[in-house]
Amino acid sequence: MSHRQSIVWRSPAGDVIACIEKNKVMQENIVEIRQVCQDALEDAVLMGCDEQQFRAVLAELVASLESSFPPQD
Repeated sequence: MSHRQSIVWRSPAGDVIACIEKNKVMQENIVEIRQVCQDALEDAVLMGCDEQQFRAVLAELVASLESSFPPQD
């Protein structure tokens, strides 16, 4: 996932998140999320589900996520 390492994380105000530890946590989270999604996709296909439908459901799931924290300024 070398292209993922080039992500520049930003605050809601657009400032670059420069903290090495924060960037490390974000990278690890992305790697973990990708692996869980990959495993679920493979399970779905192996069980005969339509791959495009699974991808649409996954996109809808991500779009429906809500933060439990108040908006940042």
